[in-house]
Amino acid sequence: MSTLVAYEDSESGDESNDPKGSGVVQEESCRQGDQQARVTPNPDRTVLDYRQHMLEKDNSSLQKKSCLPAPQQKTFGLQTLPLMLPSVSTKSKRPSLVPSGVRPYIPKRQRLVTCAEKEDNPTETVHSKDAQILSEVSEKVKLHLSQKPAAAAAAAAGIPRKLLLSLEGHQGPVNTVQWCPVPQRSHLLLSASMDKTFKVWDGAESGRCLRVYTCHSGAVRDACWTPCGRQLLTGSFDNTAVVTDVETGQQTVKSDNQFKVMCVASHPSNPEVFLCGGYSSLVKAWDSRCCKVVKVYKAAIQQTLDILFLRGGLDLITSSDCVSRDSADRTLIAWDFQTTAKVSNQIYHERYTCPSLALHPQEDSFVAQTNGNYMAVFTSQRPYRMNKRRRYEGHKVEGYAVQCEFSQDGTIVASGSSTGFAHFYDYNNARPLHAFQAHNQPCLCVSQHSVLPATAATCDWAGSIKVWN
Repeated sequence: MSTLVAYEDSESGDESNDPKGSGVVQEESCRQGDQQARVTPNPDRTVLDYRQHMLEKDNSSLQKKSCLPAPQQKTFGLQTLPLMLPSVSTKSKRPSLVPSGVRPYIPKRQRLVTCAEKEDNPTETVHSKDAQILSEVSEKVKLHLSQKPAAAAAAAAGIPRKLLLSLEGHQGPVNTVQWCPVPQRSHLLLSASMDKTFKVWDGAESGRCLRVYTCHSGAVRDACWTPCGRQLLTGSFDNTAVVTDVETGQQTVKSDNQFKVMCVASHPSNPEVFLCGGYSSLVKAWDSRCCKVVKVYKAAIQQTLDILFLRGGLDLITSSDCVSRDSADRTLIAWDFQTTAKVSNQIYHERYTCPSLALHPQEDSFVAQTNGNYMAVFTSQRPYRMNKRRRYEGHKVEGYAVQCEFSQDGTIVASGSSTGFAHFYDYNNARPLHAFQAHNQPCLCVSQHSVLPATAATCDWAGSIKVWN
C-alpha cells in the first residue's frame, strides 16, 4: 500500500513539474466540469436554482471551448448572472381557455347594476348618425297635410296599381307592416319579422332602412306604433313585450309574460297601458310606468290570436284558437277593460278561428278575418252581433296569420292572401274592387296609407316588403 501511495505521489509530483502536464490537468478539469454539468437537476429545487444551475453549465461549456483560467471564468459567470436572470415567479398563469367569439358569463348582480346605469343615462343613443328620424318630414307628405282631415282621408282612399318601392333586408317572414299614425311622420313604415328584428323604413320616398332594432332574442310576432308616434310596442316569442324609443333605440319597458307573445295592443286613451296575449289562457295588461301587471283576463283557451280595443277603450275583443263543436263561447270574447269581466261570449258561432281583427275608423263596427276564407263584420256595440248578410270573400287564408285593415275613411277593406294577392273590397256592399299579385309567397298584411292617396304597403312570408301606388 505504501508503494502504491508513493507511486501516486511521485507521479503527481512529476506531472506537476512537467510543463506539458498543465494541459492534461486542464483537460481533466474540463471533463469533470462536463460531467458535473450533465447532472440532472433535482426536481425539488426551485425554478431559480435550476436556472442558476443551467447558467453554470453554460459557463463550464465556455470554459471548455475557450480554456480560460478558472478565476476569469468564475468572475465572468458572477458578473453576467445578475444580468441574465429574468424575474421568475413561482406561480405560472393559466392560459385562457375561452375561445374567440364566445361572450363571457356576467353575474346577475353586475348585469342589474349595468342596466340601472343605462336607465340613469337616457340621453345615450345607439346610432347617433340616425338620431333625426322623427324630425324629418317627407316632402311628398307635406303636399297633402294642408288639406282638411275629412278631405285628406277621402283623397287617400284609393286602389294602388303599380309598384313604387321594394324594401329588402329582412331574413325571415315579415308578419306585419304599419304606417306611423301621426300625419307629419306618416312616411315612416314599421315592419316586424321572424328574424328577431323590427325596422323603421322611409316608405314614401327613398325606401331606405332608417333604423334596425334588435331588442328581442326570439321572433318578433307583432308590432305597432304608440298613439304619440314616438315609441314602438313589440311582442316576441322570447316571452317579452318591449316598448322601444324610436329615436334612440333604447328599451323603455321590457315585460316578461312567461309565455310566447302573439299579439300586443296599446290602450287608445291611456298609452301607458298595453295588453299582451299569446300561448296562454291569460291576457295581461301592463302599466309601463311601474312595469307591473295591473289586470289579467282569464279564459278557458289555449292561446290568444289577436286583441282589439273598441271605441274609447272601455271594451276589448280577443280571438282564440278554439274550434271545437262547443267552442262558440270562446272564439271571440268581449271584455270589460276595467273589471276584466266577460261582457259577451256569444259573438261568433262558426267553427273557424279568427287570426286578425280590425276596427272601423268611423262607424260602430269591426271585421274579423276568418280561416273560412272570408271576413265577417260585427257591431262594436253590445251585444256585438254578426251581420250574416255581409261577408267579404275572394281571398285565401289557409292557416296563415293574414291581416285585414280599413282605409282612413272606412270605405275600403284590404286583406292579404295565402296566394300572394292583395285584395280590396267595398265596405258598404262587400263587392270586390281590385286584386293584384303582390308577392309570390303568402301576403300577410296590406297597410293603407292615411295621407298619401292610393298608397299601400304589403309584406310576405319570404321577408320582402313592397310599397304600391
